[in-house]
Amino acid sequence: MNAADSFKTCPCCGFTWASRKEFLDDPTLDLNGYQVSFKNLEEGMFLFTHNIEPCRSTMTIMMGEFRDLYAGEMYEENKTDSDECPAYCLHKGQLSRCAVRCECAFAREVLHIVKERLNEAKAFHQFPTPPT
Repeated sequence: MNAADSFKTCPCCGFTWASRKEFLDDPTLDLNGYQVSFKNLEEGMFLFTHNIEPCRSTMTIMMGEFRDLYAGEMYEENKTDSDECPAYCLHKGQLSRCAVRCECAFAREVLHIVKERLNEAKAFHQFPTPPT
């Protein structure tokens, strides 16, 4: 498959995911960070690790690639640095949802949706240990 026709190619091992669905259904991926872009929230970067031997590479995908997964409420006011802001967006390893009614909240929700999809893929691919 041509990398230009695919959703993502691992920069280390060259593995290619043909579609976003295939990417989110891959149990070898971990979402381990989010780097916000306050200038344009859709340009924030999700950080994924491809957990196969010997790869273990980290790759980025813009949040905008997953934007359509969220259909909830959008807020216009940015409340970063306000008293009510927990500053989750300022810590790339912080993957929690944010309850503040802030313009950044939708990005946190998209992050949560992606994290849940990857967790579901891992759960689906785990097989019970046979009894001994």
